[in-house]
Amino acid sequence: MGAGKTTIGKALARKTGLEFFDLDWYVENRYRMKIPQIFAEKGEAGFRELERNMLHEVTEFEDVVISCGGGTPCFFDNIDYMNSLAQTVYLKADPEVLRTHLLMAKSQRPLIQGKTPDELRDYIKETLAIREPFYQKAKHTIQIEVLERKELINQYVNQICQEIW
Repeated sequence: MGAGKTTIGKALARKTGLEFFDLDWYVENRYRMKIPQIFAEKGEAGFRELERNMLHEVTEFEDVVISCGGGTPCFFDNIDYMNSLAQTVYLKADPEVLRTHLLMAKSQRPLIQGKTPDELRDYIKETLAIREPFYQKAKHTIQIEVLERKELINQYVNQICQEIW
């Protein structure tokens, strides 16, 4: 969460001529509900089940770049499933970079809603400690800094292209 998956994913899709799908947006469109609504009605477990089903659906599409949520690789067999079908990229960012991105984000995220900046820092560190083993299974890892300039985004996209193609 907050690494820049959507920002870099869109730029990668533009550069490569592939279609871009954000898994969270896809879930919202298919279920006609925002992620916070789904969390409120179905809880995290219910959301993760929907997310898994939609992941399996979008991976059937051809010639796409998919940005999945930060938790997606960590549930069920999702990371192994993604690795079996595609080139996976872990956008690795230090906790302070993630916190900066999340504080800049305009949308509300159910897992961090209502947290103070200090609570957010602690949440990020705790969450990364749990999720890192799953993220490290990605085929490629790109170290990310604060995405404040378009040139930096393009640099990461070029790096991904060099590693994958």
